[in-house]
Amino acid sequence: MGSEVYPADRMILASASPRRADLLSAAGYAFVVRPVDVDESVLPGETPLEAVRRLSILKAELAEAGPEDVVLAADTLVTVDGVALGKPVDEADARAMLRRLSGRVHDVLTGVTCRRGAATRTEVVDTRVWMTELDAGDIDRYLATGEPMDKAGAYGIQGFASRFVWRIEGSYSNVVGLPMATVSALLRTHGVIC
Repeated sequence: MGSEVYPADRMILASASPRRADLLSAAGYAFVVRPVDVDESVLPGETPLEAVRRLSILKAELAEAGPEDVVLAADTLVTVDGVALGKPVDEADARAMLRRLSGRVHDVLTGVTCRRGAATRTEVVDTRVWMTELDAGDIDRYLATGEPMDKAGAYGIQGFASRFVWRIEGSYSNVVGLPMATVSALLRTHGVIC
């Protein structure tokens, strides 16, 4: 496989996340979005790392693609004390997640899979995040924005919640939803250079 600039209809982002699409676009990639609907629950006995790896592979495998198309899929979980925090199911769940993260260090894990035909490569990226103490008013105001509801761990570092994060160690874009340096390296292994 030689290196080439892929046309937009040959690279597929298997995700409905607007943040992932924004990150890819900002990095200069052309692609089409073809989300895959999968149950993102962590299986009994599965670690968060195993879950994001499995789910990113599953999404890449299920994406509608031709044999020469390059598929990019990802799954992100927030973990604290070994407990995986996915997207909140409702406001009460989001409130509980934010209380759990308040004043704590947590990890953001993203499994990234790149597939072209039968060739598949997967990496998991871990970023540590330090969150400030949140009082009830902070949480109420944040919930009122609606921002927490479609994000792992019930927060988006790139939005209103940026005021709650005082330190990170690792990839910032990973916390947003797609570790771009890793994505670029994986895409290169499949011949995609932009």
